Amino acid sequence: MRWGAALLLAFALVLVAGRPQPARAAPGPFSDWAAIIVAGDWRAHSGKPSEVFDNGRRDLARAFVKAGFSPDNLTQFSVRPERYPDTRPQHATPRRIAEQLFDLAGRARGGCLVYFTSHGSPDGVVVNDGLLTPAGVARLVDDTCGERPTVVVISACFSGVFVEPLARPDRMILTAARADRASFGCGEQDRYTYFDACVLESLPKVQNFAALAPAVRACVAKREHDLDADPPSEPQVYVGAELRPVLPFLLFARPDPPAADRRAGG
Repeated sequence: MRWGAALLLAFALVLVAGRPQPARAAPGPFSDWAAIIVAGDWRAHSGKPSEVFDNGRRDLARAFVKAGFSPDNLTQFSVRPERYPDTRPQHATPRRIAEQLFDLAGRARGGCLVYFTSHGSPDGVVVNDGLLTPAGVARLVDDTCGERPTVVVISACFSGVFVEPLARPDRMILTAARADRASFGCGEQDRYTYFDACVLESLPKVQNFAALAPAVRACVAKREHDLDADPPSEPQVYVGAELRPVLPFLLFARPDPPAADRRAGG
């Protein structure tokens, strides 16, 4: 079974990580993953302009690269790409997203990360004044990533509607809210949505996606409680049966501590 081989390889990587390493470390488990991060709108919930989704898109991309994803295999998308020459996102249209993910997945065959941050409704997630439906996103992932390990994150109101259509044995699905709940933090003055802020806060502190999901859920619950956001969004998580035993062994990269810190730690 293909997952048995993948599990043995992941376990071997963990064993190697505990030994003294040469100056040039081997590529991590996510270096051959295709990744897209999509900011699907440019407006706050009030309809006024907001940078909240593009802030998330930009800083999530940086965070996942630090966690071991290759910048060569990661593409960002924005509804207003001309505003961001520093990060050079692609234009966020459904066709362009599908074309780029197909291209990325064709050359980076280890797995897939698909992340949308935008407004949402019970019918789907907003992308460039339209809606990508749960069935549409499921077809996109089926057609590009197939049966390889895939993590799909939907940061939007009502994003729990994506769980059932996307669920497969080789996938993890993480959403910002239940199917019948809004999420929070998309005002004109917000830097990030609550959910994206919690992903950014939690990612450097955990070892893998298996630990990321509960950390993000706890972070969101605390943030909503502290800020009296009600009813709670209750982020959802699904991990398929084939991916579940492998996921803990797919470790995020961590930068080496400064030399002085290494000496202090013995």
